[in-house]
Amino acid sequence: MLDLSPQEAEAIWLSLKVAGVATLASCPVAILIAYILARGRFFGHAALNAAAHLPLVLPPVVTGYALLLLFGRHGPLGAFLAEHLGLVFAFRWTGAALAAAVMSFPLLIRPMRLSFESVDPQLPQAARSLGAGPLAAFLFVELPLALPGVITGAVLGFAKALGEFGATITFVSNIPGETRTIPVAIYTFMQMPDGDRGALRLSLVAVAIAVGALVASETLQRRAGVRA
Repeated sequence: MLDLSPQEAEAIWLSLKVAGVATLASCPVAILIAYILARGRFFGHAALNAAAHLPLVLPPVVTGYALLLLFGRHGPLGAFLAEHLGLVFAFRWTGAALAAAVMSFPLLIRPMRLSFESVDPQLPQAARSLGAGPLAAFLFVELPLALPGVITGAVLGFAKALGEFGATITFVSNIPGETRTIPVAIYTFMQMPDGDRGALRLSLVAVAIAVGALVASETLQRRAGVRA
């Protein structure tokens, strides 16, 4: 087993927490937007699609700077949330989760949208003709059939959130125990004369977590496909 230092273990736990919160917070929004993009035909469809995928093509530093302007302590959204809800993002782990959620969002959207597009639209129509409402038809017909794509998107989003670096360090800096996730910790170790071993250990841990997530995703997809 790897002999992890307290700082390394702290970075691992923080990364798992940040990636988990980012993925859980992103999934409902991603499912909704993916469904709208798959089924909707309306003015602004292309604009919505572009906005959903924008973090994928923007430099992460630009995304992080935009988050700092919007959600910083003096930003319009950051000041409002801090004053009325007591929710602070700048230089907090919550900000790291927000940055990870934004950067991973396009990777959630794509497989979810493709999965919804593969569902025969006549199936929810048949459910509605039998008395089911639009929400019931979505929850009990379309969503279960699209579940493999939803799982794939969630796992890809988690993996991306786990490895997010540029937007995170720009938005919330490098604070031990608060915003120093695995990628930021690896970067920190690489700047130290004797930090090679720490960077290697955390890199191995990151690879192990990513592989484990992919294996779990494959297993869950197969089970979801069988049930569907």
